[in-house]
Amino acid sequence: MKIVVLDGYTLNPGDLSWDGLETAGDLIIYDYTEKSDIYARAVGAEILFTNKTPLNAEMMDQLPGLRYIGILATGYNVVDVKAAAERGIIVTNIPTYGTNSVAQMVFALLLEMCQHVQLHSDAVFKGEWTQNRDFCFWKTPLIELSGKTIGIVGFGRIGRQVAKIAEAFGMRILAQDKFHGEASDLASFAWVELDDLLRQADVVSLHCPLFPDTAGLINQASIAMMKPSALLINTSRGGLIVDQDLADALNSGRIAGAALDVLSVEPPPADNPLLHAKNCLITPHISWATAEARSRLMDIAVDNLEAFLAGNPVNVIKG
Repeated sequence: MKIVVLDGYTLNPGDLSWDGLETAGDLIIYDYTEKSDIYARAVGAEILFTNKTPLNAEMMDQLPGLRYIGILATGYNVVDVKAAAERGIIVTNIPTYGTNSVAQMVFALLLEMCQHVQLHSDAVFKGEWTQNRDFCFWKTPLIELSGKTIGIVGFGRIGRQVAKIAEAFGMRILAQDKFHGEASDLASFAWVELDDLLRQADVVSLHCPLFPDTAGLINQASIAMMKPSALLINTSRGGLIVDQDLADALNSGRIAGAALDVLSVEPPPADNPLLHAKNCLITPHISWATAEARSRLMDIAVDNLEAFLAGNPVNVIKG
């Protein structure tokens, strides 16, 4: 049985093992695959793994022996799952591996916006503390989280973990989601509609998937509802934000700051307006990438394949 990993480098740049997949068949691993190379690499495979390499209906028609697509991520927009279902191809994803790592990154970004750690460390190493007459100094206002309100858009596993951490900081928690799921046991928690969340929150953190009805969720109109002092965090999908609208808001001081681990196009083109916006932190989509989270991802990918081969597939994406 031929198993092909189309783009394995971001999951495993060399610090993890592919042994779990190798035991299942003849494994071929590519670090990256361009669209023009997909067919040549995938032909004859019964099992394909992809992270960001797209697999559409046209490609599936060229691969009649394909039985299974394993997405090495939670998001599954790179695969036409409806077309796969119509062709009897099972598609699975990895839904739970990064919960703690992404939630941790939310607060790494938030605390940097509140405390400006790098700014002040750089100042010290430039000699500004040595030359200062006082025992301390700060170059920008500092923010305490206790008593502030965090608005969480999308209250699934990651959103709920963010809420738990926020509660530990003494924050009030508002959440918006189409599906409320199980009730939250957090003392300072309330469900609200999106407009109310945007108006009340001191911090807005995005944790919803990118679908047609959430694309551009943060735009000129929704930003206009936010407090001028509000901070925006996005560790979910870049397409949730209209880049130019957010850049304009930051440059005009309409909101106080944004911290983004994802952008609408990745890697971003040099003319992305957010790369030059004021009070904007951007990291290169790393919230998922702790060694611990990637190790869990690999383990779940192996478990998913083993369950499929045993006739009891799990984590199946319905078309």
